[in-house]
Amino acid sequence: MKILLTNDDGIYAPGLWALYKRFSQDHSVTVVAPDHERSAVSHGITLYRPLRTRHITVNGGWKGYGVDGKPADCIKLGLTEILKEKPDLVVSGINPGANVGVSINYSGTVAAAREAALFGLPAIAVSINGYEVEDYEDAALFTEKLALHVKEKGLPFGTVLNVNLPDIPLKKAAGVRITRQGINVLSEEYYENRVDPRNRAYHWLGSDSRIFGENLNIDGDALCHNYIIITPLRCDLTDYDALEELKGWELDS
Repeated sequence: MKILLTNDDGIYAPGLWALYKRFSQDHSVTVVAPDHERSAVSHGITLYRPLRTRHITVNGGWKGYGVDGKPADCIKLGLTEILKEKPDLVVSGINPGANVGVSINYSGTVAAAREAALFGLPAIAVSINGYEVEDYEDAALFTEKLALHVKEKGLPFGTVLNVNLPDIPLKKAAGVRITRQGINVLSEEYYENRVDPRNRAYHWLGSDSRIFGENLNIDGDALCHNYIIITPLRCDLTDYDALEELKGWELDS
């Protein structure tokens, strides 16, 4: 397969190169990633300044393209300017820190996969439920196995697979579950209010304080029970139930 790899943690991130190491053994791989960390930029793109790309060599020989833009920029530029032909699959990750529940809306990792889906390509976003990840190899292995299934089965247009793995050896995982996105009510105690040395108030975004439950059909719940979770996400954000209800409001009368 021809694989395009990207992420939101920057081109030097170890999770990205774990994927490269795994996929490059049997596949043709191109890396196009932000030239530095771009976490939580969601599906933003660069409009009001030029994008610059440079060749980068990592680990003494692995090569990729570093883009001074966001993850979605990397996909747009990679597919329209850098690659000579479209890849068979786009993989975004491996991100340290889970992308589940409402966090999906902010994730640059997921946004890159969604951008690929808008180009009609199958795409996978991959994250690990931990910030001090020591070993990405198991996650990369699982991603390759899933990629082979995606290549064989295909995905509907505009659908991406959001994969999250527990930060444990693959053989110790509880299993694989297909889940839905959880929607948590955001905490009202969201910012820490502080004062700087010049006595000026400022606000610092606090840590994630969400509490997950026991419903193994929901992404965060299942992940916290050490399941590998796969959540299909659609680029089409239409609420079809509300669509039919709104038609009955007679707004044009």
